[in-house]
Amino acid sequence: MIGTIIGAIVVGAIIGALARLVMPGKQSIGVLMTVLLGVVGGLLGSWLTHQFGYANSNGGFEILPFVVGIVAAVVLIGIYVGVAGRSNRVHH
Repeated sequence: MIGTIIGAIVVGAIIGALARLVMPGKQSIGVLMTVLLGVVGGLLGSWLTHQFGYANSNGGFEILPFVVGIVAAVVLIGIYVGVAGRSNRVHH
């Protein structure tokens, strides 16, 4: 159980970091939020690919859910930056 949680955090950190690398411009979010959005993106990627019938019949690393997770994390980070940026402008 704890290994699964640690694994999700590590993969989420990788997905979040890769998502931020492929996004244009600078995103002003912290490491913790990057990891959190990466974990959520990874879970969404796994869920979406499963919903469309993806099965890793050959075993090994599941690249399609990983790539879809990065795309989902890019969208989530974009939404977060947009919402956080808007709320910062209201207060200043």
